[in-house]
Amino acid sequence: MSAIQLTQFSHGAGCGCKIAPAVLDSILQSEISPSIFKELLVGNSSKDDAAVFDLGDGTALISTTDFFVPIVDDPYQFGRIAAANAISDVYAMGGKPIMALAILGWPVDKLSPEIARRVIEGGRSICEEAGIPLAGGHSVDTTEPIFGLSVNGIVSIKHLKKNNTGQIGDLLFLTKPLGVGILSTAQKRGQLEEQDLPILIHQLNQLNKAGQLLGAVKGVHAMTDVTGFGLIGHLMEMVEGSNTGAIINYSQVPVINSAKQYLAKRLVPDATYRNWNAYSKQVGFEKGVDVMEAFSILPDPQTNGGLLISVDPSAVEEVKDILIQNGLSNHIAPIGKLTEVNEKRIMVAL
Repeated sequence: MSAIQLTQFSHGAGCGCKIAPAVLDSILQSEISPSIFKELLVGNSSKDDAAVFDLGDGTALISTTDFFVPIVDDPYQFGRIAAANAISDVYAMGGKPIMALAILGWPVDKLSPEIARRVIEGGRSICEEAGIPLAGGHSVDTTEPIFGLSVNGIVSIKHLKKNNTGQIGDLLFLTKPLGVGILSTAQKRGQLEEQDLPILIHQLNQLNKAGQLLGAVKGVHAMTDVTGFGLIGHLMEMVEGSNTGAIINYSQVPVINSAKQYLAKRLVPDATYRNWNAYSKQVGFEKGVDVMEAFSILPDPQTNGGLLISVDPSAVEEVKDILIQNGLSNHIAPIGKLTEVNEKRIMVAL
């Protein structure tokens, strides 16, 4: 099993295999008028991280699902990463995860059941870290290995965070560095340096538990997690939904140290180009910004990426305290702020 390279059995990698934004918009269009459910607080009408349903007692049910093809070669780590990525959607809504179900697609003619068992064990181990049961699931025979979770969580409605409720003047924080898509592409192409694999694995395994605590902070106006559409894509969803603009201070955006050396070798995920094509018309650059580098970093598809948090200036110290308590002291400097809507929805400055 140690010789198995799961990434060679898939066409993409992690959240980089998400359907392109423009294609997804086309798929989701419908001529059927949706029914109205007054208890549905968050649904298809917004581009948020999970669905939210009012339980009628001041709390709400958070429901989400996420799955993808392998982003690393090791089956156990693939299971852990896919599980952490799925659970993140609950944290991004300010909620507490309570239960998960497994989603497994397995090419039984190519990969043994023992390897699939290791994937499930990895998923179960992350659920244990999150304090929830992996209570069941469903499996099918597929052409590529697929794994993920359906996750339920709960949240006090007054603590619910959405991605479309930012306010002009809010400061933006990001809790993980970018570059996961670049490093995972290097691994898939057999060019990842040995010393960089633990860095990649460590970040992909990190639960976004701080989101549950941030949900209780009134001055956290909006929150989302950065995944397959990259920082630029998920920030675009935030500003469009909030009817604001944004400015990113590129020098403050955290990036995995070794990512740029792989960019020099042109190890760029295909999804980076799809993301850039979807959002580039609404992005401007101030003089002095390395546009070619920023083009490769800001749309880089993340898997189990960091939380993108929109914070009222009055709540910054409270947010910083939470981040520090959760081992995120390297991410207490804002990376930008929300602004009024300008000709370019997002401006990238030095």
